[in-house]
Amino acid sequence: MTHSDHQFQTDRQTDRQTDRQTDSKTDRQTDRQTDRQTDMQKDIQTDRQTDRQTDRQADRQTDRQTDRQTDRQTDRQTDRQTDRQTDRQTDRQTDRQTDRQTDRQTNLDNFKAKIESGARASESK
Repeated sequence: MTHSDHQFQTDRQTDRQTDRQTDSKTDRQTDRQTDRQTDMQKDIQTDRQTDRQTDRQADRQTDRQTDRQTDRQTDRQTDRQTDRQTDRQTDRQTDRQTDRQTDRQTNLDNFKAKIESGARASESK
């Protein structure tokens, strides 16, 4: 083997070794970069999921509070309306009953007065 053949083989071997080292280094860098990118995507996805869950939870809490408040307001309004209606009906019923009793008493008083006046008229004859 000549000196130049030997040199050629050595150069090829060195080139292969350098290529392997470079490839290995490039692979590690690519892997790290891919890992970082994957981690970032996972973080973004996790953040979005967390945000969605937080938003849903806040919405449910707000909805519950709004529902309770609406229910209380509706109950109060219904109670007031029912009370007013009951009061009106009771007042009307009481008024009618009082009117009937007054009419009966008046009729009874008028009837008694007629009888007394008729009895007096009979006595005077």
